[in-house]
Amino acid sequence: MPKMTFIKPDGSRQEVDAPLGHTILEIAHQNNIDLEGACEGSLACSTCHIIVSDEDFERLPEATEDEEDMLDLAYGLTRTSRLGCQIEITEELDDLVVTLPGGSNNMMV
Repeated sequence: MPKMTFIKPDGSRQEVDAPLGHTILEIAHQNNIDLEGACEGSLACSTCHIIVSDEDFERLPEATEDEEDMLDLAYGLTRTSRLGCQIEITEELDDLVVTLPGGSNNMMV
């Protein structure tokens, strides 16, 4: 089974199993990792914003225009920012490393 690593805002790292076909948001929730996902993965918010390591960013499929529009609302946006609800784990993404930003912009409240 693929693995992935979450780097939390405090700098601690948590390596977890990353089942094929699951999104990063789902994997975070399955492992009690604090990644909000206010819209429950429906691409209607930016609260599952993650920052992908530079080394791994090129391995990801390109973001859709809808994802890019939502990313414009994300807290702490970077060049390698993505939404966790939009990235499904594949064999090619084994050992993916993502960082959780120190906050989120929840426009739904």
